[in-house]
Amino acid sequence: MKEQTNIPTGKVERASRFVTTGLKVGTNYLKHYTKKLIDPSISREELHADNAEDIYDTLSNLKGSALKVAQMLSMDKGMLPKAYTERFAMSQYSAPPLSGPLVINTFVKTLGKTPSQLYDKFDMQASNAASIGQVHKAEKWGKSLAVKIQYPGVANSVKSDLRIVKPFAIRIVGMNEVDMDKYFEEIEGKLLEETDYKLELQRSMEVSAQCAHIENLVFPHYYPELSSDRIITMDWLKGFHLKEFLDRNPSQEARDSIGQALWDFYQFQVHALKKVHADPHPGNFLMREDGTIGVFDFGCIKEIPEEFYVNYFLLTNKEILKDEVRRKEIYTALEMIHPSDTEKEVVFFSGLFQQMIDMLTLPFTQEEFNFGNESYFAEIYAYMDYLYNLKEVRESKVARGSRHSLYVNRTYFGLYSILSELKAKVITSEARIKSMMHPA
Repeated sequence: MKEQTNIPTGKVERASRFVTTGLKVGTNYLKHYTKKLIDPSISREELHADNAEDIYDTLSNLKGSALKVAQMLSMDKGMLPKAYTERFAMSQYSAPPLSGPLVINTFVKTLGKTPSQLYDKFDMQASNAASIGQVHKAEKWGKSLAVKIQYPGVANSVKSDLRIVKPFAIRIVGMNEVDMDKYFEEIEGKLLEETDYKLELQRSMEVSAQCAHIENLVFPHYYPELSSDRIITMDWLKGFHLKEFLDRNPSQEARDSIGQALWDFYQFQVHALKKVHADPHPGNFLMREDGTIGVFDFGCIKEIPEEFYVNYFLLTNKEILKDEVRRKEIYTALEMIHPSDTEKEVVFFSGLFQQMIDMLTLPFTQEEFNFGNESYFAEIYAYMDYLYNLKEVRESKVARGSRHSLYVNRTYFGLYSILSELKAKVITSEARIKSMMHPA
């Protein structure tokens, strides 16, 4: 893949890239409708593919929060046309890498030395490159190390990037601006945290230690003396990203073992720590044929407020939700329905949410759940598509759902998606979750 020799860091220069891309997207629409006049049977798939290509090319060269939003959208399979989902998913671990001089410059600026002065060996060619940083392989003390380097200008461009990317997100996703305003503030806060590598280093060490007892999880050791506000050095973990792993045709036993480890990892964080690794895309995991899984990148941690936590997990209690008064209280606390709603709106939205909750919480109500059940996910995606197209939902004057639900929902959606790809059978009982909270 061709390396980048520079990244636009100025607000004007970055904004101009978006304007150019917007013109390309407009041209794509014009081409599509011209073709459709000649052949009315032409679908929108070619249009989506062209737009996805042009938008991704711009975002992948700008890096930072703009590309991170694309990464987030790629995980929400029910929100985007397939062409966008597949193209944006590349941001998880295959964006164009930085050139050698930019890498060296980052070391000199933040650690005062070049890579060759700090490590016994340092591979100047990036092993993978994502939205906020790229990873290089190095050696020191007889160990293989992974060195994560943040792109220049990422931290300073978060706010301006989000303002620029917001219209694209509104157009692609079809979400009302009122929803975007509510959630973009949450996204901005998390992205600013993700650019703070000192905070990420601290969280990585803390969460790894707290979750070290969970069976079949492997965490790297971190090296503060070889880290800075834009560099993190850790052990190099062996393994394969999800697609590579599945291409090796692993055994069902290995799939189930990894699936169980992931389920336990997330339940322990959510229920025992009240904070969670909220970036569960495949680029942050390395899977092995012996049924173990390496976990890294704790830049995005969502801390879960107690009141939200209590109400959110009451949604898994079918007996409590049978009480109409209590259910309305929970929905109101989670901002799924609002005090300004008419009685008709309360009934309408309560019914919609209840059906969705019944589907999404199904694994929590069973002793064991088969995430390889394709009909289960087909039903979820079909219902999400139905909701997306409902006039009442699209034209709602209020954003439905607490801002805290954004990253918690994203976490569970990402987890479900990976478990689905693995076709894993997982013990999901309440007893299993309780055992995660009180490890022996």
